[in-house]
Amino acid sequence: MTHYFITIAGNIGVGKSTLVELLSQKLGWEPVFEAVAENPYLADFYQDMERWSFHSQVFFLSRRLQQHYALLQQNQSIIQDRSVYEDAEIFARNLYQQGHMSERDWGCYFELYQTMTTLLKPPHLMIYLRASVPTLRQRIIHRGRDYEQAIADSYLMQLNGLYDSWAASFRKCPVLTIETNNLNYVQYEDHLEQIWHMIEHRLEGRDYLSLK
Repeated sequence: MTHYFITIAGNIGVGKSTLVELLSQKLGWEPVFEAVAENPYLADFYQDMERWSFHSQVFFLSRRLQQHYALLQQNQSIIQDRSVYEDAEIFARNLYQQGHMSERDWGCYFELYQTMTTLLKPPHLMIYLRASVPTLRQRIIHRGRDYEQAIADSYLMQLNGLYDSWAASFRKCPVLTIETNNLNYVQYEDHLEQIWHMIEHRLEGRDYLSLK
């Protein structure tokens, strides 16, 4: 029996967790959500980003690497909410570009990330969910998480740019980009079917993608 490891990537509010939940229910696959271990540096980070960004991101990277490795040991199909690659390529890189992480810390962090990820088997397919900033804003408001309401549109736009560049250059596994501005897979089952057919099409005939 073929087992797959698929990861859903995308910006804040794009609908990753919802899609993971719906597809796992539809397919009988194991859903895997973001690690919930509390970051002991987070409070300090929000008080002084320049001082604590490196420590905080290394903690997140460590937890994500542990999760990724654990997933590879499972003998079942898995669909994951957000990847280890996004922590470094999107969120840590954005901290560096915004001046919240020094050149020295960024270089050390990114070298560690690159070394560790070369030792991990990548997912069989990366699904990148895209949405415009107005769509992201609408979805963030709709789900009503208080701590997300203050996220600036400019920040969402910066992340969108980083996500687009990353997805276009990612070579560790195939990437399926899905535009979600006009998709509502919560309300319309046929939209979920459309997404699954796109995923299925990318997996068909790719014997080298199969977990043995």
